[in-house]
Amino acid sequence: QVQLVESGGGLVQAGGSLRLSCAASGTIFRVNAMGWHRQAPGKQRELVAKVTSGGNTNYADSVKGRFTISRDNVKNTVYLQMNSLKPEDTAVYYCIVDHIDRFGDPVSSWGQGTQVTVSS
Repeated sequence: QVQLVESGGGLVQAGGSLRLSCAASGTIFRVNAMGWHRQAPGKQRELVAKVTSGGNTNYADSVKGRFTISRDNVKNTVYLQMNSLKPEDTAVYYCIVDHIDRFGDPVSSWGQGTQVTVSS
């Protein structure tokens, strides 16, 4: 069983910054990719950023140059530094961790979500 605990969401004015954290705990045999998705009201969940176990990153076009994803492999934690926030970044942000379970099978675990609200 893997638990993901997210933190760092909140209310911020446009142009401001927030830093999200997501810590994975429990029985983890190997962590592969880690990432963040978001879902705004009435919209589909979308990928925001992803970082592989090798450190390669990719970002949604809408956040490139403003958001930075990073990870701490010792702590099994993924971060999302969000700068120059815009009202359209308002959404519930979910972390996702791809890992190997005790049976050797690949599994994706999701966090509970954290609300980010950007006021204009």
